[in-house]
Amino acid sequence: MAKYKITMLPGDGVGVDVMRAAKLVLDGLKFDAEYTYGHIGWEFWKAEGNPLPSRTKELLEKCDACLFGAITSKPKEEADKELAPRLRGEGLVYSSPIVQLRQEFNLRTNLRPCKAYPGNPLNYQEGIDLVVFRENTECLYAGLEYHPVPDDLRDVIKKHPRFKKFADVPQEDMAISMRVITRQGAQNIIRDAFEYAKKFGYKTVTVVEKPNVIRETSGMMVREARKVAEDYPGIDLWETNIDAQCMWLVKNPQDYGVLVSSNMFGDIISDLAAQLIGGLGFACSGNIGDNLAVFEPTHGSAPKYAGQQKVNPIAMILSAKMMLDWLGENDAAQRVEKAVTDVINEGYIRTYDMGGSDTTMDMARAIAYKV
Repeated sequence: MAKYKITMLPGDGVGVDVMRAAKLVLDGLKFDAEYTYGHIGWEFWKAEGNPLPSRTKELLEKCDACLFGAITSKPKEEADKELAPRLRGEGLVYSSPIVQLRQEFNLRTNLRPCKAYPGNPLNYQEGIDLVVFRENTECLYAGLEYHPVPDDLRDVIKKHPRFKKFADVPQEDMAISMRVITRQGAQNIIRDAFEYAKKFGYKTVTVVEKPNVIRETSGMMVREARKVAEDYPGIDLWETNIDAQCMWLVKNPQDYGVLVSSNMFGDIISDLAAQLIGGLGFACSGNIGDNLAVFEPTHGSAPKYAGQQKVNPIAMILSAKMMLDWLGENDAAQRVEKAVTDVINEGYIRTYDMGGSDTTMDMARAIAYKV
């Protein structure tokens, strides 16, 4: 009997390609696992009206960890048009399956390391080694959106003095998305960030928000960060606004260690940080809860490259490395990262984004050989 049960969710487009690459590396490690493949993504939305079938959720309830590839998401109108004819007009509404996973399994912490590996021709600067902690279940991703705006909601918010500007706007000409931050959600992600900084020797934690404008929700994040920071006297708390932080990250990325933010701002800042170390082909992540963790590259499904064996699988392979760390298989995780480091530094194998012509599986085989 295998030591671990791993659910594999390749998803759409190049998610299938990079998942195959990660599996090759795990096999090279002789990782003791039973793999079960689940259904997720656009094809299941079109055919079943549900991009995250209940049978997939059942797999996740029984596994030790999950690897996820990528999914295709499209706007509401396009999603409706691509439904199977028999499902149209049934009131089905597309919702991102990865967002569903994060919320339904309370995968509250999104962890995104961004490290510049020596020899990578795409590094913005050498020496970048930062980590973004993104709250994963709240903020604008909570899904509290309205169009047209219902009467009862309009009756509540019209009492706000700032609503006067919109008083004469017809309901069908207005859309509202609510940003929700809870005190517990803020405390959880900020404490996770400080614990990580303490464990791995980072000297600073930077809370990235916009409290000068979004006073209540960003204000709560900053206030809770100040409280949590009191429990970590050896780590400095820095406070920055999201717009200024983007500029400073480009200017002085080595100045930062651990950054923590709410869901939307964390999404933005982590993609920026990924570009500093070579782009989304190197950007791994983990969605971590108390009982389950789902590890994924942060890139999309890139449909135009699907099946071409063209994309860089390193983000997916490093996501598998994160999974190994989470499972406590630290030696195996270190072997994977060293293999990735060596292959990048040697420069013999490079995918198209790195200026080469090697395939997805060429890169995977080179890394698997070294693990």
